[in-house]
Amino acid sequence: MLTKKGAATRRRIIEAAAEEIREHGVGAATLDDICRRSGTGKSQLFHYFPEGKDQLLIAVAEWEAGQVIEDQQPYLGRPTSWESWREWRDVVIERYRRQGVHCPLGVLITEIGRHGPAAQAITRQLLERWQRQVQAGIEEMRDGGSISRDVDPTRASAALIEAIQGGVTILMSTGSADHLEAALDLYLAYLSDGALVRG
Repeated sequence: MLTKKGAATRRRIIEAAAEEIREHGVGAATLDDICRRSGTGKSQLFHYFPEGKDQLLIAVAEWEAGQVIEDQQPYLGRPTSWESWREWRDVVIERYRRQGVHCPLGVLITEIGRHGPAAQAITRQLLERWQRQVQAGIEEMRDGGSISRDVDPTRASAALIEAIQGGVTILMSTGSADHLEAALDLYLAYLSDGALVRG
């Protein structure tokens, strides 16, 4: 169990590593650079990450996954009106447009092994958290009569996450957010019309 000071130091190292990766990429982010940016020594870094860079990359991937959710707040936490859905849509598009072709989480997952258990767990947890919050908003609006009772919240929320991820994949390949924007606009239009795939 880390002390408050220890937890703060560990977080500082993770955030410094994330910044290095954002600026220079995974391969160019050295432990020396991370130590320098975080104001820590190698002994401290290995105290919190005894397995070295691979273990640190896992921690950074977890942190980046948390940022995906945090960056969408407070809108993701309360998509219970069409206005809040539109605000959330704008936040998502702006986040990925600003990020451009550089997706720190995507790069990290690839670097540590897309099919490795640690990478899979991070991706699965992120998508589950994301989908649960979207689903909760759909359920509340459906219960309030703003969305058709025929819409299945589980399938609808899964479809939305897929739409976002598909748009982000194209964005990373082309640098254009047009497909992401179109997918979200079409999804929200279908949702408001109650025309999504039904259970």
